[in-house]
Amino acid sequence: MPVRQSLLALLALVLGLLAGPALAQDRGRLVEVERIAVPGLPDQRLTIWLPPRYDAGKRRYPVLYMHDGHNLFELKNSNFNKIWAADQAMLAAMATGRVEPHIIVGIWAPGNDRYRQYLPKPAYDGASPALRGRMEAIAGGPVISEAYLNWLAGPLKQQIDRSYRTRPGPRDTAIAGSSMGGLMSCYAFVMRPDIYGRAACVSTHWPLVMPQPGEGADPERLALHQRWLVDRLGRPDGRRLWLDIGTGTLDAFYPPYQAAVEAGITAKGWKRGRDWQGTTYEGAEHEENAWARRLPEIFGWLLRK
Repeated sequence: MPVRQSLLALLALVLGLLAGPALAQDRGRLVEVERIAVPGLPDQRLTIWLPPRYDAGKRRYPVLYMHDGHNLFELKNSNFNKIWAADQAMLAAMATGRVEPHIIVGIWAPGNDRYRQYLPKPAYDGASPALRGRMEAIAGGPVISEAYLNWLAGPLKQQIDRSYRTRPGPRDTAIAGSSMGGLMSCYAFVMRPDIYGRAACVSTHWPLVMPQPGEGADPERLALHQRWLVDRLGRPDGRRLWLDIGTGTLDAFYPPYQAAVEAGITAKGWKRGRDWQGTTYEGAEHEENAWARRLPEIFGWLLRK
């Protein structure tokens, strides 16, 4: 091989080796915060995804907060060996050119305390003694979602805004979760419009407790959702809300509740497609792989420029 060709081949090899870490970095990187002591709550834990080229520039980023952070990024941390692949969904949404890169803050669920941390306090407070008793049997302790929301919207957000280059306003701050995390995301959205301008409530667990076979929509729970969610929703004012359900497994119990919430939102003057989006995924089950498949679509609508 001529000397010139040999040098060019060597140069290509060196450049390829140097490019390897850069290409890996271009997929973003994860930051782990393993223990956060919060008064009134179980210890909290975070997994934070920083988008590609975050470390190389001075750009400021919108932020998406997501519940069940252990199920978002890495199989080794997941409950069921299934993940949302939230970082891959964000990269896919970014590739369309319609969604800016976001920092994703995944807040891990606190094990057995998950239900009482995610159950909206107004829904618990407004429940009949019978329904409240069913909630308490699952919770195994006091409902702490109000304290959790105060931490999310206060100390946690302040720490993220201090530690990373964020755009801290509500139009650049989103929150998302599934099942009980969907309820918690709706709760945060309606209670703190000063903080959260975007919310995705995915496969939201509208029955509040475990539904029974053959159970239809419960009028009491329909009324509860009207009071704690729809009546508190307020005007859109540029906010954006995503609601979805599947029709398989646990999601099969959700359609009548979802329909009632959608009707209430429409009656409040929120325009479908502009201010909110409601979607039913036929056959989709209540599990992470189903949520991962639709997450790029969720991001594409919720977080679009």
